[in-house]
Amino acid sequence: MKKYAVIALMVTGTLSLSGQHKKLELKKQTFELHNVTGSIIKFQGKKVLKIERDLEALPFDMNNIEATVDEPHYARLVGLEDFENGTIEVEMYSQLQDPAPYPGIAGFIGVYFRIVPDDSAFEGIYVRPKVGRVNNQQYRNHAVQYISYPNAKFDMLRKSDPGKYEGSAPVALKEWIKMRIEVNGDFAEMFINDAKYSTFVVDKMLGKHTVGGVGLYVDIGTIGYFKNLKVTKRAYRAPKNEGVKVDDI
Repeated sequence: MKKYAVIALMVTGTLSLSGQHKKLELKKQTFELHNVTGSIIKFQGKKVLKIERDLEALPFDMNNIEATVDEPHYARLVGLEDFENGTIEVEMYSQLQDPAPYPGIAGFIGVYFRIVPDDSAFEGIYVRPKVGRVNNQQYRNHAVQYISYPNAKFDMLRKSDPGKYEGSAPVALKEWIKMRIEVNGDFAEMFINDAKYSTFVVDKMLGKHTVGGVGLYVDIGTIGYFKNLKVTKRAYRAPKNEGVKVDDI
């Protein structure tokens, strides 16, 4: 039986500079900051990674949202460049910047994976905690988002396939959210807070690159805190034939 390869982040706090990207040393792990600012702080009694989008390094244009969101703004786990299939787990906490840099901020926070070395392509699943529990189902349906950079960001997918790459999830601002993403071939599913069944599925991911790195993502207006990241690599598993006919529903 093939053993799982597990990478766990136990957060401490050293800051260094190397090359183009600032790096944060976290015990035996290193985060490389791509268009985000970051630090290691003590938060609610635990040391965590705190990041915010760097609007000087990567400006945001509220009149050109499609071109300036869902970009490479994340903290990349150094030393893991070959994630293809497996599990990504992380605990994350989202709060809004005050004052808000843009009226439409929603606490955007999540995970990028299969990131190619030059940041030119990756897959991503993130949440909008601000709308996770609002009393409006239409807004709740935007609580989870899948993207595939660079050709399938949220705005394009919302127009081309309404509802297919978004969904609801029981998430909220200012509380810890445990996200688990299972990746298998071109299929991905997301679990929230140790739920037995997945909250959200992507039945066919759109990226052409199937191997790459893993990173922690925030977007405009989010102060994001992360802890307990684990990445488990696994061989591809042939899907079980458990399909239910849904064409006539």
